[in-house]
Amino acid sequence: MGRKSPYPEEFRKDAVALYRASGGKRTYAAVAADLGMTGETLRTWVRKDAGRPAPGPPGGTALSPAEELARLRAENQRLLKAEKEWQLEREILRRAAAYFAREVK
Repeated sequence: MGRKSPYPEEFRKDAVALYRASGGKRTYAAVAADLGMTGETLRTWVRKDAGRPAPGPPGGTALSPAEELARLRAENQRLLKAEKEWQLEREILRRAAAYFAREVK
């Protein structure tokens, strides 16, 4: 019996999704480093998740093509907005790091 993971389930799912979204262009270690964890931990999560079926639509009902398109467009907009926020945060952190690096010298 192993110890309880310090990472919540939602974080694990998001980490796996982030790795898969890279489409093989990034290594486990690269994605894991961005998340502050080890590459082997991420690799384990991805392998465990590979055996699970893909989640279907809520309620188990199939959507019409028009409904699915509308859902995907809304999700795409949400993800684009989140990406812009992440890019802004990353730029702010980069500037702060550069500032503090100058102060230390």
